Amino acid sequence: MSPALTIRPYSEGALSQAAAKLRAGELVAFPTETVYGLGADATNADAVAGIYAAKKRPSFNPLISHFPDRDAAAKHAEFDDRADKLAAAFWPGALTLVLPRKADSDVCDLVTAGLPSIAVRVPAHPMARELLRAVGRPVAAPSANRSGKISPTTAAHVAQSLGNAIGMILDGGPCGVGLESTVIDLTTDRVVMLRPGGVTADQVSELLGTDVVMAESDDTAPKSPGMMTSHYAPGLPVRLEATSADPAKYGDEVLLGFGDCNTKGFDAVLWLSKSGNDIEAAANLFAKLHEADQSHFAGIAIAPIPDKGLGIAINDRLKRASAPRAPHDAK
Repeated sequence: MSPALTIRPYSEGALSQAAAKLRAGELVAFPTETVYGLGADATNADAVAGIYAAKKRPSFNPLISHFPDRDAAAKHAEFDDRADKLAAAFWPGALTLVLPRKADSDVCDLVTAGLPSIAVRVPAHPMARELLRAVGRPVAAPSANRSGKISPTTAAHVAQSLGNAIGMILDGGPCGVGLESTVIDLTTDRVVMLRPGGVTADQVSELLGTDVVMAESDDTAPKSPGMMTSHYAPGLPVRLEATSADPAKYGDEVLLGFGDCNTKGFDAVLWLSKSGNDIEAAANLFAKLHEADQSHFAGIAIAPIPDKGLGIAINDRLKRASAPRAPHDAK
């Protein structure tokens, strides 16, 4: 039987309790600058299995291992010159690197889904880094929500999605970035973006002096999280590029507005950004999707968002949110 859920605001005592639970093989949700993560000791296969069970996540979908700094990550992953340049430029921060896994790494195979690579990140959130230092081990941490559903940017989102499937949430307030990290694959000579995020392909290309290849979706053997066709999905249907309301066809929809969009005829409007600011829209995206996903609406309409800058990552999440649901995502 699962323990009753405890939500503890940040304090030294709460952080020490969270670190002790992680070292003991328990699950703890904690904030990062991107979204809340569901953490487990990455060296403990039973603990990591608990993540898959709590999230109802397919075990072929690998997890990201989190570290307090680059040197800690380098004990488990092979860094080349490209990886070192990216880590120096963007760590700590919202960038995950998929690198060859070291032979002596004790991160369990369930984290890497049996692949010869490992996904590593150093988060920028001070509470997350303090927790990782206190644990002293790699922490596997996908987003703290049911697999395929809307990612959580507050402790309340975590509790709503996972409830007593986990024992503790370390509450650090709302996440500042609001979108999961960019994922870059450096396991071959090519530089491949597996998942767009706050670090853009142009930034990576300029730093490394090479083209960045955009990966296709992969529903059978993804190399990182966020590559499934259906992901980040609300319970309600999602309509993209909505320039007008049509109640006769779509019912009473709630509109997620952006910039100078047409709001006439929608049942309600929730603003990603009235000013058309992509940074503000990214920070608000998952929170507004949670708010919109209410049974009294027929669906969620999304105003057009320019596919540039952070808009690329926002549209990636929305495209997956609107995709036909995979079998494991069905209610």
